[in-house]
Amino acid sequence: MSQLPDTRETLLLRLRDAGDSRAWEEFVGLYEPAVQRYGQRMGLQPADAMDLSQDVLAAVARAIDRYEPGTGRGQFRAWLYRIARNLTINALTRKKLGTHGAGGTDRIDLLASYPESNNAENDALDAEYRRAVFQRSAELIRTEVQPQTWQAFWRTAVEGRPIPAVADELQLSIGAVYAARSRILARLRREALRWQDEDDCAGDPA
Repeated sequence: MSQLPDTRETLLLRLRDAGDSRAWEEFVGLYEPAVQRYGQRMGLQPADAMDLSQDVLAAVARAIDRYEPGTGRGQFRAWLYRIARNLTINALTRKKLGTHGAGGTDRIDLLASYPESNNAENDALDAEYRRAVFQRSAELIRTEVQPQTWQAFWRTAVEGRPIPAVADELQLSIGAVYAARSRILARLRREALRWQDEDDCAGDPA
């Protein structure tokens, strides 16, 4: 059976070891796509958003040795959001001073005018993180179930197709499709809640 992602708090502590390639692969796999999509939401071109994600991950690497578990809710998310926000403003500023592209002066002024606790931006990064958690968890769970079971879940829960039609396509009973969808959804929810709970209990590494 494939091993699901390590708990968030444990993973963050393991990142202190630069030689722990598995921990860093796990962390990058979750946060790199989330930060890239966040950057694009905030007005960066795809290539600039990719640079942003690298800068954010580098900042984490520089600060992770000071991380200590704490009891504050969402502190790690807030810390990561501040880094991403500030580096996004820097990237847009460089764009403004160079070639005018996506973002521009209006976007820089808008971001700069927001308080650092701006809920809309924080929610944007949070949404991208949740998407990354779903994708990561789905990839792992998919390797642990039969292809037919996965297709029953994917076609009904993700693609939104009618259960009777999917049952006919997969040559399953309607009850079997319901069971497959319910079982995988439950596993995805448990995994998402586990990561959510770990993050809410994480301390501030800054």
